[in-house]
Amino acid sequence: MSLFWRIFSLNSAALIVAAALLLGPVTVSTPVLLGEALVVGAGLVVLLVANALVLRVGLAPLKRLGRSMATADLLRPGARADVAGPAETAGLITTYNTMLDRLESERAGSAVRALSAQERERHRIARELHDEVGQTLTAVLLQLKRVADRVPGELREEVEQAQEATRAGLDEIRRIARRLRPGVLDELGLVSALRSLAGEFTGQGLTVRPDLTGELPPLTRETELVLYRVAQEALTNTARHSGADRAALRLRVRSDAVELTVRDNGRGLGGAPEGAGIAGMRERALLVGAALTLTSGADGRGTEVGLRVPVGDGAVDGIVDGAAGRTVDRMVDGTAGGPRGVSVGGAPSRGPGASGGGR
Repeated sequence: MSLFWRIFSLNSAALIVAAALLLGPVTVSTPVLLGEALVVGAGLVVLLVANALVLRVGLAPLKRLGRSMATADLLRPGARADVAGPAETAGLITTYNTMLDRLESERAGSAVRALSAQERERHRIARELHDEVGQTLTAVLLQLKRVADRVPGELREEVEQAQEATRAGLDEIRRIARRLRPGVLDELGLVSALRSLAGEFTGQGLTVRPDLTGELPPLTRETELVLYRVAQEALTNTARHSGADRAALRLRVRSDAVELTVRDNGRGLGGAPEGAGIAGMRERALLVGAALTLTSGADGRGTEVGLRVPVGDGAVDGIVDGAAGRTVDRMVDGTAGGPRGVSVGGAPSRGPGASGGGR
């Protein structure tokens, strides 16, 4: 029975009972006797309780829908309101769930395009830094060397200092270019790229210990890039915000997934809101149907970032590389019992040994 007919039937019953009492043998004296007041009061209480129960049962699905709407987060897709209640309420909840499906699909498509554009821009900037700025600084360094051979002895020290500053700037530009576009990922594969990444972050009070498997299942280039970028962002957060002096970078292969874990001994997440860095990791995880988790230790110390990417039969199809002009196909469940996600399709990447904000 619909919510309308439930409320209408109850109100009709109350009016019919009231009319029957007025037309029947029941009378009310003037002044009202105690027994008559008790009968009228009891009838009123029964009607009010019945009305409250009908409204509570009928509106309970709307209350649950309100809680679901208040907690909906497109970065944690998959949660849906239970379809229950009268026909009108069930239809409303179904429409809401359909709207969430559409929004998640549209967000996935826009995320593919945005992240693809971001990677293209990273590649362009890295190339310009290497080809333009890097070559210019190299020429300056060579010129300074020629000048150092000719200047008087009292000026030689200053020229050598300028040489060292130029050399340091050139090294920094090369480091920035490598972080913008990890060439080792394309040339040597994911394991070597992650090992190199751990080496880059080791130093200045932080030691990163890599624990990487050498045998990975076939992964798409986009999946490898997501794993690399999540590891890079997690280590960046560790170096900038955690105050940790030790971190571990681990890559493991399970029967149905590849698991990446970055753990540190810093101050933990606490109650700090998620920043752009974590939001970016969640966006990237959705692109390959992965489940991203962030936890602190039992004592509130340390942070662990986990990324579980399904492979084999657990892998998902659907979203493909927007940079290649392909489009979003569908949203599917990323892991059993996990959040819904999307997958980036593409040509299989080379194996490990092939060549070719707040937080």
